[in-house]
Amino acid sequence: MSPHLTPPPRRALALTGPGLAFPASLVVLLVVLAPMLLLLLGSLRADATPGTDAASGYTLANYALFFTDAYYHRVLFDTLWVSAVCTLAALLLGFPVAYFLARTQSPRKSLFIVLLVFPLMVGGVVRAAGWMVILGNAGIVNAVLTGLGLSEAPVKLLYTPLAVILGTTGVVLPYLILALQSVLEGIDFSVEEAAQNLGANFFTTFWRVLLPIAAPGVAAGTVLVFILCMNAYATPVLLGGTGLTMMAPALYDQITKAANWGFGSALAWVLVTVTLAMAVLSNGFIHRRYRRTMGG
Repeated sequence: MSPHLTPPPRRALALTGPGLAFPASLVVLLVVLAPMLLLLLGSLRADATPGTDAASGYTLANYALFFTDAYYHRVLFDTLWVSAVCTLAALLLGFPVAYFLARTQSPRKSLFIVLLVFPLMVGGVVRAAGWMVILGNAGIVNAVLTGLGLSEAPVKLLYTPLAVILGTTGVVLPYLILALQSVLEGIDFSVEEAAQNLGANFFTTFWRVLLPIAAPGVAAGTVLVFILCMNAYATPVLLGGTGLTMMAPALYDQITKAANWGFGSALAWVLVTVTLAMAVLSNGFIHRRYRRTMGG
């Protein structure tokens, strides 16, 4: 007869979770929170150049400059609407692909996943350069338009908001597809068959059954993509030029070109705060709709 195993003490069980989470929490504290705190302190100083005396005092002048300068209001507004458009475009284009990958039983599914992940192995600068070749005055699009007689002169596509939206959407699209695919694969698709057996068409089944169930995954994927769009740097710089300025390039210019570390830090904190606020609001809205739909 085998001896009975003695269960671990209740206190040992209680300390297992926090004990395992402590190293990761410490890394996050040192790598993320500590630099963010230094950035906040720098934004509250008139001269936040590295090496200056911290005893020079703190001020809200950098934030006052942002909130009173119409130029930076426009930069923030452009960042918000471009990020929202890119997120919506990625959702509309990515959901059908994610649905196909989740439902397909093809032996080539692994190949499809590899092709989807492959763009993530290419740097953002390289992908932006590819869009420059496609959208330039002597690029592929203009060559097709002039070749078909649809335009006598090259159409200005590069260094426009459209170019930034196309390039940024292309960058974030694989992230959203992968996030949605993992969620859709966990759904029992027999609920679709049950809805269709009850007389629901494809659109009704998608809108009333599939989308509400997948809402938490949609929320997580769209929030991730929105954050990536808000903090995009290489694509807006290379494809937007002077035609569109977003927050990340603006704060980078303040730190590297103008050497205004205080105002650049303030811009960074405005970007972080607005991004987190929009992400929390959108995530809360989607989850409220999810609870209301599933509860009803």
